[in-house]
Amino acid sequence: MLALTRKVGESIIIDDNIEITVISVHGDQIKLGIEAPRNIAIHRKEIYLQIQEENQAAAATSEAGAKALKDFMKKK
Repeated sequence: MLALTRKVGESIIIDDNIEITVISVHGDQIKLGIEAPRNIAIHRKEIYLQIQEENQAAAATSEAGAKALKDFMKKK
């Protein structure tokens, strides 16, 4: 992990097209501004993990549904 120190108003650049700027600091909270191309998804980590879990659950449901359909078709 790369750890950087930035002050309010300072930025970091990632891969020439993503800029992260420190907007404000209040106690233990930091407000960040992120400029990135629209095709790049940006999520808070807890939301990202929730999306991954939901995708895995949907894939498992699809596999179970496909197996049930296959078994049903064998009976016909």
